[in-house]
Amino acid sequence: MAVELRVLGDVEARIESRRIEVGHARQRCVLAVLVVEANRVVTVDQLLDRVWSQDLPHRGRQVLRTYLSRLRLLLAPGGIGIERRPNGYLLRADPDIVDMHQFHRLVAQARATDDEHALGLFEQASALWRGEPFAGLDTPWLASVRAGLERERVASQLDHIDVALRCGQHTRLFPALSTLADQNPLDERVAGQLMLALYRIGRRADALAHYQRTRQHLVEELGTDPAPELQQLHQRILTAELSLMPVATTRVSAGAGSAVVPRQLPAAPSVFTGREGHLAMLTSILDYNGTVMISAIGGAGGIGKTWLALTWAHRHLDQFPDGQLFVDLRGFSPDSEPMAPAAAVRGFLDALGVEPGRVPVDPQAQTGLLRSLVAHKRMLIVLDNAANSEQVVPLLPGGDSCTVVVTSRRTLTDLITRHNAHHLTLDTLTDDDARALLTRRLGTARVAAEPEAVGELIGSCCGFPLALGIIAGRAHAHPRAPLAEFAAELRDVGVSALEDDDPAAGLPTALSWSYRALPAQQQVAFGLLGIAPGPDIGLPAASSLTGLPPAQTGKVLRGLEEASLLARDPCGRYSMHDLIRHYASDTAHKWLPDHVRGAALRRVVDFYLHTARTADRHLNPNRPAPRFDLPGPDCHPHPLPDDTAALAWFDAEHSCLLATQHTATIHEWHQAVWQLAWTLGVFHTRRGHRRDRLAVWQAGLAAAERLHDPNTHILASRFLGNAYAELGRREEAISHLRRALALARQHHNHTDQADIHRMLAQAWGQWGDDRQALEHTAHALSIYRTLGNPVWEAWTLNEMGWYAARLGDHDQARGHCEAALTLFRRHPDPTGEAATWDSLGYIAYHAAHHETAIDHYQRAVSLYRDLGHTYEVAKTLDGLGHPHAALGQHDQAHAVWREALELYRSQGRDENAARLQRQLDDLEVHDDGDQPHPSAESAK
Repeated sequence: MAVELRVLGDVEARIESRRIEVGHARQRCVLAVLVVEANRVVTVDQLLDRVWSQDLPHRGRQVLRTYLSRLRLLLAPGGIGIERRPNGYLLRADPDIVDMHQFHRLVAQARATDDEHALGLFEQASALWRGEPFAGLDTPWLASVRAGLERERVASQLDHIDVALRCGQHTRLFPALSTLADQNPLDERVAGQLMLALYRIGRRADALAHYQRTRQHLVEELGTDPAPELQQLHQRILTAELSLMPVATTRVSAGAGSAVVPRQLPAAPSVFTGREGHLAMLTSILDYNGTVMISAIGGAGGIGKTWLALTWAHRHLDQFPDGQLFVDLRGFSPDSEPMAPAAAVRGFLDALGVEPGRVPVDPQAQTGLLRSLVAHKRMLIVLDNAANSEQVVPLLPGGDSCTVVVTSRRTLTDLITRHNAHHLTLDTLTDDDARALLTRRLGTARVAAEPEAVGELIGSCCGFPLALGIIAGRAHAHPRAPLAEFAAELRDVGVSALEDDDPAAGLPTALSWSYRALPAQQQVAFGLLGIAPGPDIGLPAASSLTGLPPAQTGKVLRGLEEASLLARDPCGRYSMHDLIRHYASDTAHKWLPDHVRGAALRRVVDFYLHTARTADRHLNPNRPAPRFDLPGPDCHPHPLPDDTAALAWFDAEHSCLLATQHTATIHEWHQAVWQLAWTLGVFHTRRGHRRDRLAVWQAGLAAAERLHDPNTHILASRFLGNAYAELGRREEAISHLRRALALARQHHNHTDQADIHRMLAQAWGQWGDDRQALEHTAHALSIYRTLGNPVWEAWTLNEMGWYAARLGDHDQARGHCEAALTLFRRHPDPTGEAATWDSLGYIAYHAAHHETAIDHYQRAVSLYRDLGHTYEVAKTLDGLGHPHAALGQHDQAHAVWREALELYRSQGRDENAARLQRQLDDLEVHDDGDQPHPSAESAK
């Protein structure tokens, strides 16, 4: 339960976003006194004096007790108690839920730490102020406290400004300092801060003039000259002392508590030139409009939008100490639809370190979680290559602390009109900037030696950075060739179409020139990379795509990179600009024979399929796998040594694997389609990609139906049904599972019958029909025993035990689970063993063997934590709290339930979270002796 006691703005309890008024003004005064003195005893006389002063009512002590009784009831749901002590009363609460005490702690920490960390602490402290302290309350004591708090606020604000100035934030501070100085013309400290900011932004004369104005005010109002400190600053500005300039600082992490600081920005372009006006405009938006900025940087493809965004971002990294997020939204990709906002949100959650088990299933809940994580953080979010406003809006943070930069070929009108975006439109480079770009790439001597050829190259490229970069890359790769040769060849090919509003029609001409200059092997690879599935590609996959050995493939890719036709990121993955890839794809279809393209795609599909199969085996070695055909010739699946490498490979290649299945679907390679769905199963479960799991099995079933193989049809139907069940779509789940079971019976497929019965049991159990679940599990067990599969027999025994326990037959349940545990010890499966200990804990608790239940649950939690299964950790902690509570171990029960509650909320399991919140409420009321402990039924 989220609780907040506010002093710095009002005096109220805020619980779960509901506003609970505390009523009468005097009753609010009582709460105000207790909150200010939280965790300290306030005597009855002190309370009477501070609340009523000279206006003590008749029977004042009785009125006070009435108010305290009401307050106890209002505050109890939030875990806040008012305790009676021999000489008074004490409000027991975590100091950090009282904003005044939290403010004091943050300010004290800020003043005791280094400047980099102090900035974040002061910002957190300042954000706690929401208005006038004790609004609407007027007693002499509260008035004195209010005045003291205001003095503390001003002092912390000035300390904050000093720290920010030392960190070089004078430009950002200048507007606020100007206002503050106007409001406080006699405050010499504020005057000194404004003078320093003016001096640092190059307004030395204005700084000196402000000193004279301040001196005049002091003489006229107080009859005194400025203090020595301000006079010394004036003298240092007069002499333009260099030590007044700030020392550059860089903060590495956010304020207290931040564990993951994402650094997703790609490298800044090495040959960026010009655009100084646009860079200055971006900076001015940041400096004078606070840290809120959405810049829809429009312009045609190849005009340099991304280069500008990255260059500006890298020049201002110190402004974003809490990290940078970057995503290519692929709004104009030639081979795929624009990236769904939900996919971008999920990528950002991963970058922010959110555990897969904590990611909610619902896309809107994921967006809400992202906005919660970046709230109050000073982060940069770059949304590159957006197709439209609808793709961008779900990715915008809800607060005003982050800076967002959006690039798109279109003018995003909705962002401008509805979200106050600042729009920048890029034009072509000037001739001087284009010459500077070529000079940086080719060297001053080479450019100066052939001025006419350079002028012709600049004219032909019409100031398009992409075209200039390609030509410069080609010339750089041939340092001995005269630039006149490149100009003549470009003249013969012609790039006049670059003058068109849409350069997509003209850039292929320049690209064709670059393409023809490539060696034959690089030409083939360039075309194949244009049709490869996925947004990027790693060297192992590229090796299978080209059919070349890895070392030779690496050499070919480096040649394309040097020709500026391919980009390599820090992780070693290769990608193409959208326009280049579009041209590469056209080239492949125009110049490469059908059988060459088909064989290359078949090789890369085989690469992804068989590497995924190896990875899946590492993640779950006990999972029975269907038979796979051998990969084709010149396909080189990537060897993966262990489950850690397997999981990392799946993470890196996930989008490519989904695209590979799409490619296989288009080419009607039905076997590969459903097998790719199979290999992704365990990974999707581990990472919580439930919607992706549904999508791949929808394609998998469609492929299986085309194969006319009953066993494959059964497999695809049951996994699709299970995917529907995991998303709570009951009718579709039961329909597909029953259809799969009917087919399995028709074709006498006993293994699939057992598996389908288990999936049906899980589905019915999820929806509360434990008797049907037990019947299906019993069917599965009888089949598994005839098949001689001890691991799945153990799993099914445990599930039978669970459903029997849910139906109240604890003896039978215990027998089943103990038999399962024996099998798991003979045939190790840590996940199955953890599930069995969880079941035994549930059984022991309901049999009133509470200490045994605690032991069993703790074993399960330990195993699940080792496996990283946070989804199951939440459920087991939920169960563990009940035997603790039954034994009167309320602190332990509270601790495990609080952890489970946080996990439920982060995973989007709202019904479980609501139930567990009620259990915690009951437990806290029980501690006051008013109600019984939560019943055993709440554990179900």
